[in-house]
Amino acid sequence: MSDEDEFMQKARTGFEDLCRALNMDEEASSEAWKSYENINRNYTLEGSELHWLACALYVACRSSVPTVGKGTAEGNYVSLTRILRCSEQSLVEFFSKMKKWQDMASVPQDFRQSTEKLERNFTVSAVIFKKYVPIFRSIFKAPPEEPPRVHRSRKQRRHPCTVSEVFNFCWILFIHAKGNFPMISDDLVNSYHLLLCALDLVFTNALLCNARKDLLNPDFRGLPEEFGSKDYRPAPGSYCLLGKLCELNDGLVLEAKGVKEHFWKPFIKMLFHKRILKGREDTLTGFLDPMNFGDSFSSLSRVYEEHVLSTGSLDERIFTGEGANEDIGTPAPCLSGAPENQDSAAYRLHASLTATALKVSTPLSSRRYPPDPRLSSPVSSAIQSVGRLHSLLTGATQGPSAKLTQILRACARDPSDVISTRLKEMFQTFCQHYEDQSLEGPGMGKDVAVKFFRLGEALYYKMLEAIVEREKMILGEADLSGILEQDIFHGSLMACCLEIVIFSYRPPGDFPNILNIFKIQAYHFYKVIEVLVRAEQGLFREVVKHLNHVEETVVERLAWGSQSPLWDSLRNSKGQVPTCQEVMPPRYLEESEAAGGRSNSSPITPVTRGPDLSANSTLKGVSPSPTGLLDRYNSPPSAVAPHRRRLFVDTTDAQPTLVTVQIPLQGITFFPLQMIPGQGSTTLHPISAQALTGAISSPSPAPKPPSRPASVPLRKGSLSLFFRKVYHLASLRLRDLCSQLDISRELRQKIWSCFEYSLVHCTELLMNRHLDQLLMCAVYVMAKVTREDRSFQNIMKCYRTQPQACSTVYRSVLISESRRNLSDGSKVSKLKSPSTKTQEQGVNLRTPPSTPSSTSTPSTTSTPSTSSTSLMDQEERGDLICFYNQVYITPMRPFALRYSLSSPSAGAESPPLCPYPSVRCGAARRVQLSSKHCVYVSPHGTSGPATPPPPATTYTTTSATARRTASGRSTA
Repeated sequence: MSDEDEFMQKARTGFEDLCRALNMDEEASSEAWKSYENINRNYTLEGSELHWLACALYVACRSSVPTVGKGTAEGNYVSLTRILRCSEQSLVEFFSKMKKWQDMASVPQDFRQSTEKLERNFTVSAVIFKKYVPIFRSIFKAPPEEPPRVHRSRKQRRHPCTVSEVFNFCWILFIHAKGNFPMISDDLVNSYHLLLCALDLVFTNALLCNARKDLLNPDFRGLPEEFGSKDYRPAPGSYCLLGKLCELNDGLVLEAKGVKEHFWKPFIKMLFHKRILKGREDTLTGFLDPMNFGDSFSSLSRVYEEHVLSTGSLDERIFTGEGANEDIGTPAPCLSGAPENQDSAAYRLHASLTATALKVSTPLSSRRYPPDPRLSSPVSSAIQSVGRLHSLLTGATQGPSAKLTQILRACARDPSDVISTRLKEMFQTFCQHYEDQSLEGPGMGKDVAVKFFRLGEALYYKMLEAIVEREKMILGEADLSGILEQDIFHGSLMACCLEIVIFSYRPPGDFPNILNIFKIQAYHFYKVIEVLVRAEQGLFREVVKHLNHVEETVVERLAWGSQSPLWDSLRNSKGQVPTCQEVMPPRYLEESEAAGGRSNSSPITPVTRGPDLSANSTLKGVSPSPTGLLDRYNSPPSAVAPHRRRLFVDTTDAQPTLVTVQIPLQGITFFPLQMIPGQGSTTLHPISAQALTGAISSPSPAPKPPSRPASVPLRKGSLSLFFRKVYHLASLRLRDLCSQLDISRELRQKIWSCFEYSLVHCTELLMNRHLDQLLMCAVYVMAKVTREDRSFQNIMKCYRTQPQACSTVYRSVLISESRRNLSDGSKVSKLKSPSTKTQEQGVNLRTPPSTPSSTSTPSTTSTPSTSSTSLMDQEERGDLICFYNQVYITPMRPFALRYSLSSPSAGAESPPLCPYPSVRCGAARRVQLSSKHCVYVSPHGTSGPATPPPPATTYTTTSATARRTASGRSTA
């Protein structure tokens, strides 16, 4: 018997023992073993095989199965907690391995989403449990050293409850309520306030029960003033501690009261009505009475266990169990107050999981936003996020302000009624979606939807007013009816405002699901993001980072879907994808390297697989542009009207007044501004650091940026703006990748030229694919032909360190897809890859210089059908190496070999290299210091004309009262 056979026999024995321990049905067992065999054949599974088998069993038993009645059930009622205990695996380890297993097994997207929600529910509970322990300790007495309770018969359960029992009872009450509201179960803010509601109820019961006041901590600051006296008697009526709990524990009183009224009280009344909690239903008290507590505790535990088994969710009682450290995989806080070991590997793994599930990663293009040190925990971060949202909406209403109403009425065609009708339709759509997704009964999901939409509606009108005012500043007194009648703009703006609201309550938001709800195309949606961020100066950093991430998601993936309007825009623009030099201003481009100096190189060969594909191989800032709404929503753009004013004024003909604002911010010292007279009202405009330095220290003007060649006109319009963002984003990621791979600047520019060639001449390579896939392939092929080889394994290893990296990008790449007619099921057509007929099949919008021009139109089989009911797609997918060998290299080989001396097709000289986008410093927008004054703050610029040193006014702002000094000379 070979070692492999012996290993599989041992694994089979362990698998059968695990199935017997779980009482697993034969169908699920067979499916799980087949999946394990297949994955073990293609991947190296490191670690315990029992852990991987548990992942296979979990997937198999979570498939929908028919029930005795109608419909289906989620899984076969096997508890995840039992699976983990029988496989001797912690919950944290399970989630870590499950992510890899889903990639290897290519599980459906809905299953991935359910697993992600399960992980997020666990993470929210883990974070809240760490808050629960100290809050409980502050309210109730510390538990004395007491022996564990022995099991008693029903007649013997009339004993007073201990502090430890109250601790467990309150936690089960909370997690049962949380589990019955899927709409808020993974919402950290609402779940935290739900916990405060549970503590409020248990405290009130202990206070009003004469026999149980001994449970309370006499030092708790929320006790009534007369509590310490012997003659104290609770006042008649209900007692509410919720406000005090919010005050002492950073809660939001209005949010907590909303959760109590709409979720908590109806749920508790239902428990009393069903006799699960025993006591007085009219006052929701009495369950801590010795006559009621035992039955209430056992009934509550029973119904919660039934809920866990029926929904396939996690049994969150493990947080209070004796083996919590082993079950969870991290030291959990305990009621006795023992400190956590933060140096342990389990603690670090749990901290990493929490950060992944609850915190927003910073995209490469937003790395200038440092983390806020005040946000020390996920709960405080979430609470502050909601608080900042409410601050942003201070004074806003669910309707247009008087000023906005006047602006709308001044239009040639008043759009007010159309806007109102559109919002009503979106409100109904949004509420219907939440009700359909809600499992807790009619009305519960709608309550959350109504709350979110009303907040989003108030934000929408606030943003609309700011955007319209900014547009009027650009266009002057021009009529805005054209843009204000665009349904795409208003729908995208409302969806973006809703995304901000949802993100504030439950990071990382609901994108791109918000687009699916309203059926908004991602290519249209992204256009409103920069407009919104530029118009509203009050957005806090986490929201700006999130919107940057949203924009990146559109640019890298969503806009390239086969149904995206981007392809129609390309066809309408005569099929021409602009080059980087055609959309990037010259000041944003590096100086090109010389084309000569070719190195010895080798021809391209197919990629062979290495051992690294194992299971354990572990906005701001995107192309700032002063473009208005008309340019963003019209391509090609309309002619500029004579009365139109530019947002960024050319300062060469004006004499500016220099203002230096000094603010003690991290990494920022000077924010130079200049006032340009003669523009109507006096307005402050940014001045570059180069101009400031020249004004202070150098009498000679700084060199001007190279002028743009006349043969490469700068293209404008919405399509140009989109590709400017594409090139900017790709350049950031490629720069980071080349830095990690130790790739020279010369080779990096060749890689960039290869990437740009694929984007311009083989555009359909990106259809239903990801921008990063083409970047990694370009790195590999150009390193190969220049004999500076970098393996795909190393490329992917470095790629995984980038914040946007996802294993599906390189594990699940579209190879080809076919489409069959659903009417008869017989007609099957193959959608050919551009690797077989680049000119005829692809949206090959420009002919490569080395090949004759093609005038044929795209084939009908390569054009996605607009009917979603008559056709069904069938995809063939593979990893990135498979995509490179079967799809990418065929259309790209002629171009890549032009850089190879050993290729017979190489010419006398290498082709010219495409200019690489330069690194930009500074934010893309100005920050208005006050809504009452036109004073703005901008970071240093990287380029700009030098100006003579004008008289300066210096403002120095510290934590104390601001000082103002004026002098006739420049100061630094």
